[in-house]
Amino acid sequence: MSGRNDAWADGQGRVYQASGDQHIIEHHHHAPDWSGPDSVRRPAVGRAPAVLRDRVGEMDRLRAAVEPGVGNRVYVLHGLGGCGKTAVAYALFHHATGEAGRLGLWVNASDPASLRSGMLAVAADRGATDGELVGARSGLRPAADLVWHYLDHSDEPWLLVLDNADTPAILRDGGWLRTSPAGTVVVTTRQAAAHWWPGAELLQFGVLPREDAALVLRDLAPHAGSVEDAGEVADRLGRLPLALTLAGGFLAHQVIDPWTLADYSRRLDGGGSGLSHTWQLSLDALATQGLPEAGRLLSLLACWSSDPLPLSVLSGAELDPVLPAFRVESALRGLLDHSLTELVSGEMRCLRTHGVLLDSVARTTPADQREQLSAAAARLLLAALPAVPDRGAQEPRVNLLAPHVIALLRRTANWASGQSTVEAAAECALRLVTAVHRAGDYASALSLGSEAVELVTPRLGASHVLVIRLRQRVARALFRLGRFEESEALYLHVLEDCERILGPTAPDTLQTCLKLAGPLFNLGREQDGTSLMRRAAEGHTQALGPTHPLTLLARSSLLEVSTRPTDVAAGSALVADCLREVGEDHSITLDTQLNYAYALHQGGRSAEALPHIRSAFAEYVRRFGPDYPIALNSRATLSMILAALGQYAEAIEHAENLVERRTGALGPVHPWTLFAKDLLEQHRRSQRNASPHPSR
Repeated sequence: MSGRNDAWADGQGRVYQASGDQHIIEHHHHAPDWSGPDSVRRPAVGRAPAVLRDRVGEMDRLRAAVEPGVGNRVYVLHGLGGCGKTAVAYALFHHATGEAGRLGLWVNASDPASLRSGMLAVAADRGATDGELVGARSGLRPAADLVWHYLDHSDEPWLLVLDNADTPAILRDGGWLRTSPAGTVVVTTRQAAAHWWPGAELLQFGVLPREDAALVLRDLAPHAGSVEDAGEVADRLGRLPLALTLAGGFLAHQVIDPWTLADYSRRLDGGGSGLSHTWQLSLDALATQGLPEAGRLLSLLACWSSDPLPLSVLSGAELDPVLPAFRVESALRGLLDHSLTELVSGEMRCLRTHGVLLDSVARTTPADQREQLSAAAARLLLAALPAVPDRGAQEPRVNLLAPHVIALLRRTANWASGQSTVEAAAECALRLVTAVHRAGDYASALSLGSEAVELVTPRLGASHVLVIRLRQRVARALFRLGRFEESEALYLHVLEDCERILGPTAPDTLQTCLKLAGPLFNLGREQDGTSLMRRAAEGHTQALGPTHPLTLLARSSLLEVSTRPTDVAAGSALVADCLREVGEDHSITLDTQLNYAYALHQGGRSAEALPHIRSAFAEYVRRFGPDYPIALNSRATLSMILAALGQYAEAIEHAENLVERRTGALGPVHPWTLFAKDLLEQHRRSQRNASPHPSR
C-alpha cells in the first residue's frame, strides 16, 4: 500500500481512499439477515381485560384519533405502574385494527435495544429493503429517519403504540418519537413531565373510582359476593387495576373451597401493602393446593425484566430442593392460573410478568434466598446465550434477552450478590453484547455494553478481566459507528490496564492491540496501526501457535495493510492454513482470501488475485446475500481486479450493481455510494480508452 491513506469506517470495516489509486476494503464484521420481534402487528401482552372499566372519556378521545383522515398526533398515556395504561392502549389497538380499519404496530420501548429492534421491524413491515435495514442497523444511515420515511409513505393509515416508555430519554436521544400525517402515535409511560413530550396530548391515568373498581372484581369473580363486598375489597387494594386483577384472578380459581369477597377481605387484615399482600395471598393458596414451588418460581422471575421472556429460558430451571426441575411446569401453571404472570403468543412463546409485581416480589424476597435465585437466573441466561456467536444472524431470542440481562445486573447490584454471581451476570452481558455486535447492530451493542460496564464496575472493579472485555466491546462498537477518537481513547486505556494486570503477551492484551489498529488507521496513523497488528500477530504466534484462530485473524489483518513483500508472499500459506484449520466456508478463511486478493492486486498480480476474490465473493453472497456490506465490499474488489485485467464488461457490470445497491441502502450522496459511482466512471473511461479508435 503506497501513499498516505485518508480512511474512515463504514460500520462494517475500513475504507481506505489512497492518493492516486482508490480501493476499498470494508470487512471483518459481517451483517446478518435482519432479525427483530416476530411481529410488530401483534401487541406483546397476554390476556386483555374482558371489560375495560372507567376510562370512558379517555377512550372516546383516543378512538377519535384513529378515525379516517386523522394523523399528526401523539398521545401520551401516563400514570403510576399498574394503573392500566397498557390495557387502554391494547383496547385502542383492537379498535383501530378492527372497526377503524387501521394497521396496528406495537413496539416495546422499555430499553434502547428493544426499541431499536422494534422500530426497524416497523420499517421492514412498511417496505424497507434488506440493504436499507442493514445500513440502519450498522450505523451507516440514521435508523429513525429510515423508519419514519416508511411510516410517512405508508399505503395504509396506522396506529403505532410505544409501550412501557418509562425512560423517555431513549425516545428523545434517538429521534424515535415524531408525528406523521399517515398515522397516530400512542405512548405508555410512568413519566408525566411535559418537557419529555413536546406537542403531545397527555392523558393521565390513576386508580379507578370505587364503583368501577368493584366491577373489575365482579367481572373476574362474579359469584364471589355482592357489589358492596367488592367495593370494600377494592378500597383495601387501593383500587389499583393490577391489584384488582390479581385478586379477581385468585378468587376465580378457587374450586374445592372457594373464597368469597368477604373471606378475601378478612385475609387482608394481616397487613402489608395492597399489592404485596394480594400476590402473597395467591402464593399462600397455591402452597395450600400443593404448589409451594410457585412462590420460588415467581421470585426467580423477579430477577429478570417485565419484558417478554422466552419460555425456553426456563428449560432446566431448578432450585434444589425448593424448586426441582420436574415441578417447574406445574408451578408455572399455578402462576398463570392466578394471573401472576401471563403467556404472550407469537412465533416464540414468551412469558410476561408485570414490572410492578416483580419489583414488589424482589423487595420482599428474603436475604438468604437471593444468592441462589440470582445465581440460577444467571445460569439460565448463560445457557440461552451463544457462548461464541458467529457473525451473522443470531437466534431471535437473543434480542428478547437483552432487557433481562440488564435487569439481572441491576438485581445483583441491589441484592449485593456474591462475586461469583456478579461474574456470571457479567459474562451474560459480555455474550449478549458480542452477539448483538456480530449481528451488525452496533448502536445497540454500544448502549448495552456501556450500561453493563456502568453496572458491574462498582462490584468487580475496572481491572477485572470481564470488565476489561466489556470495555473492549464498547470500543469496538464506537469504532464501527465511526467514532474513531473515542474508540482510540478507550482502547488505549484498556491496553494500559491489560498490560499492567494481564501482562504484555496475554491474549486479551494482544487482541486489544489488534483492534486499536482500526481507529489508528482511520485517523491516518497507518504506521502505528501496522506495528500494533504485527505485535498481535507475532505475539499470538508465539503464545498460541501459527494456526490458532486468534493467530489466523491477526495474520489476516496484517496481510490487509502490510507493504512488506514477505507478508504478501506469506499470503498463500496463510490461505492454506485457514482452509486446513477452520474450513473453506469459515469467516476467517473468507476474510483471508479477500485480503490476499487485495494484496496481490495492489502488488500488480491481479491475475493471481482473481480466483481468490471470485471464491470469496461467491461465498459471501451465498452466506449473507447480495445487499450486505461484506458482499458489496468483495464485489467492489472483484470489479477493480477485473478492470485491472482488462475485463471491462464484467467489471462495469459489477460496478453498476454496486452503485445500485449502495444507493438503495445509503442514499445517493453517502461517501461509499460516491466511491461506487467514481469506480464505475473509471471503468467506463478505461474501457473507452482501451477501445480502438475508428480510422479517420
